[in-house]
Amino acid sequence: MLDLLEQHAKAQGVDIHAYVLMDNHLHLLLTPRRDRALPLMMQSVGRTYVRAFNQRHGRTGTLWEGRYRSTLIQTDRYLLACMAYIDLNPVRAGMVTQPQDHLWSSHAHYIGLRVDRWVTPHPLVWTLGNTPFAREAAYAELVHAGLSEDQERALTQSALSGWALGETAFVANLQKQTDRRVVKGRAGRPFSGRNPSSSST
Repeated sequence: MLDLLEQHAKAQGVDIHAYVLMDNHLHLLLTPRRDRALPLMMQSVGRTYVRAFNQRHGRTGTLWEGRYRSTLIQTDRYLLACMAYIDLNPVRAGMVTQPQDHLWSSHAHYIGLRVDRWVTPHPLVWTLGNTPFAREAAYAELVHAGLSEDQERALTQSALSGWALGETAFVANLQKQTDRRVVKGRAGRPFSGRNPSSSST
């Protein structure tokens, strides 16, 4: 799976900032560099993995439960929290007691225990310190401190629902750029979409 993620992310122009492989699912924090890059990457990874898995285990048919879920997050507010959320997933699942004990995540990369050359640190990671050691120590402390209940709940809901996660102005700006709803609507209030005469940027 990691080889496929590296191969197809590079081919489609997607930066992988963080990842974790679990027993029956995975989480990725990504930045696509062009339109359609993310769906093309995920389709390629999914199809190739299913084919290889079926050949190895002598089975046929689908493997995934539907298509992947994706959501947009407000970078400055949630990106580092999202990275910690991903790293702590195996701990929450009771698979390990410390995130560095899980071999199949980017956590070890960010705390200096391993180098994943295909992982692209987001610019926000560079703000954690002026040297690699300082950044690694600061990131380890960030993950060790954990997430607040509100952060964990917001990230979980966003990951499961696909609704955008961010402050009101961030979400409102996203909504101006698309006819597709980006947040859950209020009950009883139909969604009319954007003004047909408006343009997206």
